[in-house]
Amino acid sequence: MKPLYARSLDGKPPEDWQSLEEHLENAASLAGDFASNFGAGPWGKLAGLWHDLGKCRANFQARLRGESIQAQHSDLGASLALERDKRLGILLAFAIAGHHAGLANLQGSGQGLPTPLLDRLSSSPADFEVLSGLPVSITERSIPEIPAHLDRMTQGTPDSKRALEVFIRFLFSALVDADRLDSERFSDPSRSWLRTEGESIPDIGKRLDSHLASRFSGAPDSEMGKMRNRILSACREAAALAPGAFSLTVPTGGGKTLSSMAFALRHAEIHGMRRVLTVIPYTSIIEQNAKVYREALGEENVLEHHSGMDYSRSDKEDGRAGVCRHELAEENWDIPVVVTTSVQFFESLFSHRPGRCRKLHNISRSVIVLDEIQTLPTEFLLPILDMLKELIRHYGCTVVLSTATPPALAARERFIEGLHNLREIIPDPAGLCLALSRVEYRWPKVDAPAMPWEELAREAVKHPRVLVITHRRSDARDLARMLEMRAPGEPLFHLSALMCPAHRLETLAAIKKILTGSGPCRVVSTQLVEAGVDLDFPVVFRALGGLDSMVQAAGRCNREGKREKGRVLIFRAESRPPPGTPRKALEITELLLREGGGQVDVSDPLIFQKYFRRLYAAGETDAKGIQTDRQQLKFANVGRAFSLIEDGHTKTIIVPWGEAPLLLEKLREKGPDRKLFRSLGNFSVSIYPQAFARLTEAGALDEVHEGIFTLTPPFLHLYHPNLPLDHNPDHPGFGLREDGDFIGDPGAYLA
Repeated sequence: MKPLYARSLDGKPPEDWQSLEEHLENAASLAGDFASNFGAGPWGKLAGLWHDLGKCRANFQARLRGESIQAQHSDLGASLALERDKRLGILLAFAIAGHHAGLANLQGSGQGLPTPLLDRLSSSPADFEVLSGLPVSITERSIPEIPAHLDRMTQGTPDSKRALEVFIRFLFSALVDADRLDSERFSDPSRSWLRTEGESIPDIGKRLDSHLASRFSGAPDSEMGKMRNRILSACREAAALAPGAFSLTVPTGGGKTLSSMAFALRHAEIHGMRRVLTVIPYTSIIEQNAKVYREALGEENVLEHHSGMDYSRSDKEDGRAGVCRHELAEENWDIPVVVTTSVQFFESLFSHRPGRCRKLHNISRSVIVLDEIQTLPTEFLLPILDMLKELIRHYGCTVVLSTATPPALAARERFIEGLHNLREIIPDPAGLCLALSRVEYRWPKVDAPAMPWEELAREAVKHPRVLVITHRRSDARDLARMLEMRAPGEPLFHLSALMCPAHRLETLAAIKKILTGSGPCRVVSTQLVEAGVDLDFPVVFRALGGLDSMVQAAGRCNREGKREKGRVLIFRAESRPPPGTPRKALEITELLLREGGGQVDVSDPLIFQKYFRRLYAAGETDAKGIQTDRQQLKFANVGRAFSLIEDGHTKTIIVPWGEAPLLLEKLREKGPDRKLFRSLGNFSVSIYPQAFARLTEAGALDEVHEGIFTLTPPFLHLYHPNLPLDHNPDHPGFGLREDGDFIGDPGAYLA
């Protein structure tokens, strides 16, 4: 009988190829180890043993030898699992059949989705006789005992079906990672060699303790410093509590970035957990927090994973060989500390694609810190909470809800879907909030009309250092122009999502540099500045909106407590927030204002319970019907529906900022590759289809590569240093002063 192979090597004779038996055994060992972290080692091992059984077929072996033929191989192991046990075998069948194509629906398909699992297996030959070429120790196996928590699957209740769905996801993840790691070891051993485990959780905890000791040793004995020490001590003490759900309610400026990590590392050490995941809603906060964590924990132990991070670029600039390991760790999160976005974290948990799901098994036995938890999108709230509860109950995770404005996510009589036994880390969050109160709020009168933009500009320009936050990008842009005309030559900055990430970072750095001195600095921004961005102004104007946004805006006012009180001046804007949750949030805040006689006591945490309960009641908490699709094991449907960023509703263009023109030229000359796309992401801006259409009709866009657009030379003025992308091509001189210079160039303050 001819030997069976799993993969060939270019230019090498068959005796140097990897045997099929070796690959199956290697994948089984890895997948079994991975799955053991969530109590399913035998299931992972069997998935590894059977995932490539179809490679026994003659057509696949012929393909390895160079014949140009089709050779399906991931269906045979799935069919064998169903043949051995029609009830339990489906768990293995999903993982095995999808380890290349992705998790399919059990039944029912849609355009652009994989063939449903049962349809695919019924149309594939169950030619089990080809398995005779493998040892019986691989093929003659029984389906393992089902994990104890899935015994209730036979009850057929909705929650048991969703628990089953999560188990399939994690089993699938263990198999995908095992298969790819063994393939890499054989085909690219130099790449595989770069994967290292990093330091242990206890050693990283010692690094943090040392960092915190040196950080506080020379700090002045201020009230703010005492409060931050109190918060840190509470986090360290609470770490000994049993794993589960925790709430960390700390006012902005209270030092929760490092205090939450102190809790997480100590909790992980005490309870034998493997890693810490910090999940943050916005890249602007991630870049800031990840830098803090790298300084405290060691760069080799921290992965910063989001669309704007380009490790290959960092490697080139810094000449550090170790950075390449981080690029590999993005694939499966096999690193002690991961700092990532809400989009990356939650979309991976609900995805059906192998690349995204590959990391899931490494989420088990982790401490998950969800920063700025109040930003969770209401329309996905039920699926998210259900997944978090499953991670806590059956995958050894602890979840920490970290925020200054705690949402009402605890289970209660009218919200049974919430988190159970949610414990507060800070003993007296209300008292802490009062102690850290550094601002006074001026609320608009209940029946006061909207403040015209010209009037707001006149009021704001009276303050040499002021931050103004609006609802909409266009409002912020127009208001910035008004302020510039009233105070020409004085530092003025505009921040919005119409700036590319690289531009935002440079602008924030320029603002912070000015704020360390004594000169004037005015900033007009959309709400992207509110969550976690470390700025400190004596005066903040904020358009009336959701109550949580008002408090987050106040976190940019007197942040370090250097003044007795900062001033947060809330005004009714001429425009309303966008439809959906932002507009409902404004309406609920208006109602609270009326109930409070024109005041809202934001120092009382119970006010946020009232606010968020009303907000959740006013909206759909499973707008896409994801829970139903999960119960029906429609993985592909769920993966398509669970999108925190509606990609179909925006278009992306590359703007002429920094090295973007050089990268675009490289794209034109050499074509696309993954690293180049990642680098270009630092210079991208998303706009709505109507704006895209206006620019296209005006001839303002050039398609450099399929789906990649940039501004044409006659329209480069539409993007410039202070008032970023203007998607109205009828404004040829937008943002230019009469002397032709740009206003507020950040480079002038970074020199």
